[in-house]
Order: sequence, then C-alpha cells, then structure tokens
Amino acid sequence: MTFRRNQRLDPSQVSDVRGRRLRAGGRGGVAIGGGGLGLVLIVVFVLLGGDPGQLGSVLGPGGAGGPGAVLEPGPDGSSKIDDCLTGADANARADCRIVGFVNSIQAFWDDEFASVGEQYTPARTVLFSDAVNTACGQATSQVGPFYCPGDQRIYIDLGFFDELQARFGASGGPLAEAYVMAHEYGHHIQNLTGVLTPGGGGSGAESRAVRTELQADCLAGIWAYHAAATGYLEPLTREQIQQALDAAAAVGDDRIQARTQGQVNPEAWTHGSSAQRQEWFLNGYEGGTTADCDTFAADL
Repeated sequence: MTFRRNQRLDPSQVSDVRGRRLRAGGRGGVAIGGGGLGLVLIVVFVLLGGDPGQLGSVLGPGGAGGPGAVLEPGPDGSSKIDDCLTGADANARADCRIVGFVNSIQAFWDDEFASVGEQYTPARTVLFSDAVNTACGQATSQVGPFYCPGDQRIYIDLGFFDELQARFGASGGPLAEAYVMAHEYGHHIQNLTGVLTPGGGGSGAESRAVRTELQADCLAGIWAYHAAATGYLEPLTREQIQQALDAAAAVGDDRIQARTQGQVNPEAWTHGSSAQRQEWFLNGYEGGTTADCDTFAADL
C-alpha cells in the first residue's frame, strides 16, 4: 500500500480531458508534435520538463493536427477523476494515484512556502489523451509529461508510464510515477521563484538547462523526504525509493542517447546523465531542504 486508505483526496487539483480529440480549424498556439521525428526524439527534447512552446521552432509548422487545431469534447463520462475521493481509491486506480501524488506534493510546497512567509500558488495537473491545447502551444502525447509556465499547469498522458518501461527500460511502480510528477512540480517551484529561463538554457553537460533539470530532480527528492509527513502516503520504503531512482536513471541523457543513437554526446545534453539525475534526487531525499539543491553553483 502507498496511500493511507482513509486520507481524503482533492480531485479539484487535477483536470481530466481524456477522450477529447483534436480537429483542424479555430485558433490556437504553436502546433507541436509530429513532424516525422517520432516519439523518442521528441521525448529527448522535452522529457520531464522541456518547454513545449519551444517545439514550434524545432519541428516547424504542422503536427498536432496542424496550426489552429482545437479539441472537441470527448464521449460523455470520459472524465472519472471526481470519483477519486480517498487514499483507497489512489491505491486502486492509476488516475486516482496521480490525484493523490499531486495533493501530497502541493500540500508539502504550500507548507514550505508558508514556513518562510510566502504564499504558494497551486498548479493544476491536466490528464489528457492523444493531444491537448496549452498556453505553450498544442501538444500531443509524443512530448511526454511537461510543465507549461504560461498557464502554470502540468500536462501528462498516463500512457507515458507504459512508454517509460517499454522504451526506456524503467522498472515502473508507483514511486516512479511520483518522481515524474514531483519533478514537474519542481519546475513549477522554479517558475514561482524565478529560476526558469526563457528559451530553455541551451545544451551541454554544464548548461543551464541541465542544471535546471537536475534541480527539479532534487526538489522531487525533497518532496519524497517529506512525503509521509503530508498525511497522504505511508512511509516510503527502500524499494519504493529505488523505483524513483530507476525512473531517474531511465531518462538520463546518456542512456537515452545510447538507446536511440548508439553513442553518447554530452554536448547535446539537456537533462543530465543517469548518474547525475539519481545523485540529485538523492541529494534532496537525504537532505530534505532546498539548500541541498543548488545545482547552479555545483561542480557537475
């Protein structure tokens, strides 16, 4: 069991637009996704924190149903998120589990901001399937989970967790999912505190982009350190922390490059190596404070 069975959940922190479909026409932002590159190369660009608004310049026009595509309503009853009411629901259903993780992550950061006299601004998570409109542009499932600073929302197609195992070799598990969500909320914290850089921060093993992503990993580790104290989760086990570390390793730039290109090129890194992603998650998990997460001053 991961969640405390009787803990009340707040499904209002998650929007469920699964089942909606993209059609041409109307007004929207930059069309992204598609472009003939396929899932893996797109995921390399934005996996776990990239800005989908940048993909228009990377992929060019088209994709995601074409410029101006809009979402049509899905079939009645496609949204079931309002049924996620307790920790028992989170233990039984994948979508409710995301609600539980979001509730716990935001409860922690709300308390953390309050402890220094600041007010935390909540970020809604949006569950979608196939495609979605965002303030950063139109995105398909191919981009993987991402945070959009323009609307302060996290977007995820739950099918990504299957891809994480099938394409990237992660072992999976609830804490692998929690790591992904906590990382994206790490970007929200960076946005609220002025750390995020417009344009992404370049590339390379010492780039600001890599330092930004590693800090988000560290912030995810801080949440894991305090997860049980939020009241939503049972104390995390060593096995569960290993699930998070395994997911972090699976999305390291070096491992993705080796799998997709057959060679490793640190000059193209935007997220850090597998070892770095694990190291910085552990820095946050073992230290438990934001002082443990200064990747910008660290010697990478």
